[in-house]
Amino acid sequence: MDDPARLRRVMVVEDELLVAMLIEDALREQGYDVVGPFTNLPDALAAAGRESADVALLDVNLRGERVYPVAELLEARGIPFLLLSGYGTSAVPPEHADWAACAKPFMPKDLTRQMEWVMERSRAKVGLA
Repeated sequence: MDDPARLRRVMVVEDELLVAMLIEDALREQGYDVVGPFTNLPDALAAAGRESADVALLDVNLRGERVYPVAELLEARGIPFLLLSGYGTSAVPPEHADWAACAKPFMPKDLTRQMEWVMERSRAKVGLA
């Protein structure tokens, strides 16, 4: 298991300012280092290709564009992520049924619990748990 004192980096992709601020505040209060927020698909794709992160939170709908290319890039890099959507798990594309989603609106503690679960699941897949 990871050292609990180690600061974990969370990449945030969210185009709604108030939601992004809520996520950022909740994560920082719990000791996470926040990267972002990235508010559009081009910036999110660039960040997904260059940033190091322990996990990413991805709003499914970025100004009318789906975040799925970002999720695919993160998956290829081995960075776990959690989709955020007002449609809950129905926002997960059928070809990626193993992707995790958190329904909006959410309570900050529920978001971080699901985020931690995604990180644990990722470590278990690579034999680190």
